[in-house]
Amino acid sequence: MKFVILLRGVTPIGKNRIPKMSYLVEILEEVGFESVSTYIQSGNIVLKTELSRENTAELIHKTIFEKIGADLKVIVKDVEQLKRSLADNPFDDSYDVSRIHLVFTNDKISLDKLKELESTDFGDEKFVSASKCLYMYLPKSSGRNKLYTNYLEKKLGINATTRKLNVINKLVEMAENIK
Repeated sequence: MKFVILLRGVTPIGKNRIPKMSYLVEILEEVGFESVSTYIQSGNIVLKTELSRENTAELIHKTIFEKIGADLKVIVKDVEQLKRSLADNPFDDSYDVSRIHLVFTNDKISLDKLKELESTDFGDEKFVSASKCLYMYLPKSSGRNKLYTNYLEKKLGINATTRKLNVINKLVEMAENIK
């Protein structure tokens, strides 16, 4: 199975820092993952494995923690889930594509909490849920947003990670090119 791994909590410095993506590739290949590649320094991995989604997440978390010391959340999605997320994007061409963010989780989300959040007025920021992910449109710079990952995690009681639309497009392309 081809999976896209989205790490939550990678930081440029400190305990959740990944020193080099090439080292991350190396340690993941050492534990049996195949065709491992990374995209940008923020914790995006594409790989192939026969393990289940849950076992993949556990092994990646354990490997990174033991070899690097980073205690990161590991969100695992298959290519079809990401393609569906791209297809379900609720924001049309009138929105600035660079401001569209997709939020992913491995957790089940309470429908009551989700409905409450969807009815909240975030001003010019937009929040929309769909079957495979959550979407945010954030027209301002990230320092001034009402919507952000930590806020969603707290409100929904989940672990989540956010990626821009163009990053998900690139990760799907990378995964589709795995032999």
